[in-house]
Amino acid sequence: MNLKSIIRKIESKYPLSLAYEWDNVGLLVGDINLDIKKILVVLEANEKVINEAIENKVDLIITHHPFIFRKMNKINTNDLKGKLIHKLIKNDISLYSMHTNFDIAFGGLNDYFMELMEFEDSKVLDITSNEVLYKLAVYVPTSHIESVKNALLKSGAGHIGNYSHCSFSSQGIGSFKPLDDTNPFIGKIGEVESVEESKIETIVNQKKLGSVISSMLSAHPYEEVAYDLYKLENKGSSVGLGRVSNLKEEVVLKELCNNIKEKLNMKHIKVVGDIDTKINKVAVVTGSGADMIKKAQRKGADVLVTGDVKYHDAQDALDMGMCVIDCGHFDTEDIFKDVIKRFLDEIEGLEVIKSDVYLNPFNII
Repeated sequence: MNLKSIIRKIESKYPLSLAYEWDNVGLLVGDINLDIKKILVVLEANEKVINEAIENKVDLIITHHPFIFRKMNKINTNDLKGKLIHKLIKNDISLYSMHTNFDIAFGGLNDYFMELMEFEDSKVLDITSNEVLYKLAVYVPTSHIESVKNALLKSGAGHIGNYSHCSFSSQGIGSFKPLDDTNPFIGKIGEVESVEESKIETIVNQKKLGSVISSMLSAHPYEEVAYDLYKLENKGSSVGLGRVSNLKEEVVLKELCNNIKEKLNMKHIKVVGDIDTKINKVAVVTGSGADMIKKAQRKGADVLVTGDVKYHDAQDALDMGMCVIDCGHFDTEDIFKDVIKRFLDEIEGLEVIKSDVYLNPFNII
């Protein structure tokens, strides 16, 4: 499959627009027209991972952590990163990174952590943006109402909250006069025509607007389609970093820690707070989320599960009466391999493998 097609499928679910401005995501190395048969998924790419890709005849590496993050003034084999980029290009291996956009997107890393831990009905912890919504109204002859409506809804229009296929139709009379050099579906050139038409109205979010309009134009019988498009003040779905969830049953902090250790296959875990504290509401930020402690408390969470918690962050949490479970950056994000593989496995014609390279730089002895 063409790399461009794979990227289109990835970014339809995990748009680059969701990423923070400081982040560096997308295709970082490679040829967008390359034919891809085999993909290696991994938390990040180092020399061992790239050698693994070469040995397995991989065409594309997909990482969570950006392979190129800081500004590079030169690329040569005397530099560590330059050496790796040279090796990738020499072996026709492309590299794609999806970082904060994957953390924020629904069905991304934070949602997968919640699924893994069986934390249900989760909400966004820190809202970063809301979907921009448009009202689309199109005028259709009565003979084509259903075909145009189906094209709109099938291409992604008509979603309001947890409801799909939302639309409204009204009847009226449309009039027009075909001029020279036209090929009218109804009527004659030079004569005013009146036709029974329906006005179909529906909601479209911004990221699907292009495909919805394209589908509408393809399904519409008229040479020139009359339609209106309005940007709405209505707020669309909220997206953001982290998740928060009410537990089905109350647990003590120690029990929650043991459950996390079991699910993530961890031997050790760091915890802030009384291990006998009763927990009813949990907040989660995979990776590094110590700056969300206050936000989690304001959302009513009894504990924040995250990584990279510093000493003074832990002291502040204690003073606030807030519990924190520090699973470490690696252990909350290495599950990236599982969730992205599950997504890519749905694309026919691709072989997707998880890296066997152990990337946690820390040992506990």
